[in-house]
Amino acid sequence: MKRQSLTIALIILGICTLGVISAAAQDVFKVNYFANNGVTGAPDGTVRVTNPGTSNGNLCAMVYVFDNDQQMSECCGCITTPDGLRTFSVLKNLTGNPLTGAVSNNGDIKIVSAAVNNSPCDPTANVTPTPTLRAWATHIQNKVGTAYPITETEFLDATLNAGELASLQADCYFVNRLGSGRGICSCGTGD
Repeated sequence: MKRQSLTIALIILGICTLGVISAAAQDVFKVNYFANNGVTGAPDGTVRVTNPGTSNGNLCAMVYVFDNDQQMSECCGCITTPDGLRTFSVLKNLTGNPLTGAVSNNGDIKIVSAAVNNSPCDPTANVTPTPTLRAWATHIQNKVGTAYPITETEFLDATLNAGELASLQADCYFVNRLGSGRGICSCGTGD
């Protein structure tokens, strides 16, 4: 009877642990998009990242920027302090130094909320996902008359699996290695 109770307790503990891992995995990987970037007459987009402080310390915003052809164009790691706000210009900070030299007009931005792993934060290796960064992005919509409407949305959670994390780190490593300074985004303002 004791052995059966122990087995049941371990199964319940395993289920609870899986639930915690699953919930945490949903709070470390954020995705959003940018559009009409660098288009003549269109305003600049903005990405804002905050650390709500619930991790009790600094976090790294590991930022990975992709062109709409699914190629990583830039990446960087940026420190975010508890209750701090980091603001990125999409045009100047996230797409202004692309690996290929061609600024992306449309694409997506992926952010991994991670423990501090270096100074500055290193998005190429030893990224340890750690909840709880929050992020928002403005979107430059298609031109209507003479204006470009602007909307803003929160980055959405996505499931970060080991394969995706390894791919992001490896792609960023090669962008940094091949780019000789190109392909490295900058951390904007704040913190």
